[in-house]
Amino acid sequence: MGDHDTLERGRKAFDVRAWGDAYDQLARADEDLDLAVDDLERLGVAAYLTGRNEAAVAVLERLHHVLLDDGAVDRAARWAFWLAFILFQSGEMAPAGGWLGRAQRLLDDADLDCPARGFLLVPPALLALDRRDAEQALALFEEVAGVADRFDDPDLTVFGLLGRGRALVLAGDTDRGAPLLDEVMVAVTTDDVSPLVAGIAYCAVIVTCRAVFDVRRAQEWTAALSRWCNDQQDLRPYRGQCLVHRSELMQLHGEWSGAMEEVEEACAHLAQRADDPVMGMARYQQAELLRLLGQLPRAEECYRIASDWGHPPQPGLALLRLAEGRVDDAAASIRREVAAAEGDQVQRSRVLAAYVEIMLAAGDPAAAAEGVDELEAIAADFDSSYLDALAAHGRGAVLLATGDPTQACVVLRRAWRSWQALRAPYEAARVRILLARACRQLDDHTTADMELDAARRVLEELEAVPALEEVAELSRRPDRRDVPGGLTPREVEVLRLVATGASNRDIADTLVISEKTVARHLSNMFTKLRVPSRAAATAWAYEHALV
Repeated sequence: MGDHDTLERGRKAFDVRAWGDAYDQLARADEDLDLAVDDLERLGVAAYLTGRNEAAVAVLERLHHVLLDDGAVDRAARWAFWLAFILFQSGEMAPAGGWLGRAQRLLDDADLDCPARGFLLVPPALLALDRRDAEQALALFEEVAGVADRFDDPDLTVFGLLGRGRALVLAGDTDRGAPLLDEVMVAVTTDDVSPLVAGIAYCAVIVTCRAVFDVRRAQEWTAALSRWCNDQQDLRPYRGQCLVHRSELMQLHGEWSGAMEEVEEACAHLAQRADDPVMGMARYQQAELLRLLGQLPRAEECYRIASDWGHPPQPGLALLRLAEGRVDDAAASIRREVAAAEGDQVQRSRVLAAYVEIMLAAGDPAAAAEGVDELEAIAADFDSSYLDALAAHGRGAVLLATGDPTQACVVLRRAWRSWQALRAPYEAARVRILLARACRQLDDHTTADMELDAARRVLEELEAVPALEEVAELSRRPDRRDVPGGLTPREVEVLRLVATGASNRDIADTLVISEKTVARHLSNMFTKLRVPSRAAATAWAYEHALV
């Protein structure tokens, strides 16, 4: 009776998505019982979802042979497809291809028209998507949908919808493709499909939304994926990618501390498997955050690790070179990257914004203007508010560099509103720096100072050191006497409040910044002034007539 009790506990755990418990109980029952087909399916799925790919393959191979012995050719071919899927993920291409070939032969020999026929159309359709052959992919996925309709198979229906949606988006027809992706997510969130298909669908939809810069959809479905992952015990696939997507969105919305925590957790999670390519994506995201924070050596290390995992380190690495002052290196890298993306609108759009920034820094406004022209055309094709904001940002920078500060202010104000609507505080703050430069060229120093103060407050909260250094440099007018000790204007504000006896909390409330930021200013200030305490800093302030 004990073995049967263990089996029943395993079934119940499987039903509530407690994958770790399900695997443990079913594997224990499997040692002494001759598991039925349905229980072997549960054991194989639980093994895969807890990251035990070798165990999953072994169980599903047994299941396949049991089904063949029972004459269930359709189910045997279906699980051969999933065996191939797991082997492909593990990089075992030849065995995966062998299982697909076996499944096809079994169906042909039996002359069966069944759902497995539709599943076997999915790999060549995915290969067409990888080749960016939208027409071929769409045709194959329409065949998948036809098989799904004939047999009313929910998993196959989702594959058909997902593939057609991705193919249409790839072809630039987002008006028809995006609703299909939304329909996929409805099927997933209402538990109409198996957990194997649900995880694939979540990740594919989010990746597609990111590819066309559909920030709203990416955010909504990433939140749904997070809930889905959190509801399932010991889930291994998908969780790392979910954490990376969450980090990207948190970065956009100015939650940099949380974004770093998410991506670090993703790296720790992914490190438990030696072959998960999502690690490259995670390391690139970590590098991006470190670059924006000014931790350039660590950022470069992460870009290199991302590259080792097969993830392109550009355009982040080129922007890192720019931050290091190596403008020629940055320009050479980004020119090569733009040329390599010829004919690929999605990839070019990812590098054009960096190209515009670097070309302006390299003193080539004509090349930057060409980059903006192309970015505007791509934004119009994709109807993306994110790309619209990028294009307006770049256009304003080009106008400023080519001597038209008045029109630059008009365009930059539009870019600022777009970033605000997307809740992207860092990008909005960088636009305000450009607005300050334009206002300075127009001798409107009052507005310039207001723009800089607004940008500084945001950047201090983010601790965006390179951008803050730009603000500090721009804040020093040519006719203004330098502050003794090399203090920045914000550090002078903090010092004056220290001299009044204000606590860190009082200073934070007065300047609308965090206590952590106040502490950083104090540490920098003590170092610059070579004083050991608040009292000594106060004395220095009185001595130099700053109070």
